[in-house]
Amino acid sequence: MIVIGGPAKAGDIMICDKNIWNKKEAQQGRPKSHPDQEKMVPFGFQQIPRKEKVGRTTRHFNTVASKYDFMNTLLSFGIHYLWKRTAIEMMHLKTGDRVLDVCGGTGDLAVLAARSVDISGKIIIYDINRKMMQAGRAKCNCTDRRNLIEYIQGDAESISFADEAFDAVMVGFGIRNLTHMDVGFQEMHRILKPGGKIMCLEFSKPTASVFRWLYDVYSFHVIPLLGQVLVGSRQAYTLLPESIRMFPLPEALSALLRDIGFHQVVYRRLTNGIAVVHVAEKR
Repeated sequence: MIVIGGPAKAGDIMICDKNIWNKKEAQQGRPKSHPDQEKMVPFGFQQIPRKEKVGRTTRHFNTVASKYDFMNTLLSFGIHYLWKRTAIEMMHLKTGDRVLDVCGGTGDLAVLAARSVDISGKIIIYDINRKMMQAGRAKCNCTDRRNLIEYIQGDAESISFADEAFDAVMVGFGIRNLTHMDVGFQEMHRILKPGGKIMCLEFSKPTASVFRWLYDVYSFHVIPLLGQVLVGSRQAYTLLPESIRMFPLPEALSALLRDIGFHQVVYRRLTNGIAVVHVAEKR
């Protein structure tokens, strides 16, 4: 069941170039300062009014929802499935665990987690975008496990569950789209039981310089072109590589998780650092 709880404008301010991974503010997860910083937030390489972020992000995912999984598989050459399996394995889920999949979208991580928690456990996908969840429910694969998954539409910065309600919480390729990423992590910390685990799977900076150069070419030229041809939106697949480069590097993200109150924070780079899995525990 589902429980129901754009284009750039002339005034937008460009804040960086395609070499942002070389810039100090990107490595620390911070954009350049802006005189109205408290009212402006990143949207790719742009600074936009904070009140517009949710609407623009919703329109972005409405555009890509129907072909989201297909494009993920195409653009990653299928490797994203291996990343997700590795991420779930690192969580060490147990039979009977109650797990929240924040920004769970089409449910790939939820389906994998369902194998571990079995019928005595519970998997809940929590996402603000209804079309993404509907696209996931429409998939015919893994029907038996999908029947164990519940879908709830809601805001990841104000999660509609009581304190200490879950044994584990996970977020895959979604946290960077929040207006306030730190608030999202704080909410995940709140709903976890003591000793519960958080897992964050996100894109990151390739470690090898030559590979990173090739990845930049692919990201800023091939991916937007494929987005235009196959989805009909070059802008949607321009935002993707831009938002990746605005995301904190692994060391900075680890520090943020520790500041929020998590401990035993570890991370693992995958495929030369294209993706990184962070796992941490609530004290």
